[in-house]
Amino acid sequence: MTTTAPDLAQLRELDEGTRRAWTAYNERLRELDGEEYERVEGESWTELQAELRRLERRRATLLASN
Repeated sequence: MTTTAPDLAQLRELDEGTRRAWTAYNERLRELDGEEYERVEGESWTELQAELRRLERRRATLLASN
């Protein structure tokens, strides 16, 4: 199986999306502590996991089309 140039560009975009998702998660938690951290972390983790699953589904679809 070979990956075409457009596919590689899309895979790079998905990798960038993964990086952005983790960065957003970390930024939401920066400088929080105690109960506020606990509350925000749970919500942020749920959002992060949903975004990572979405990106992984797109990646799987892209790779399956090759």
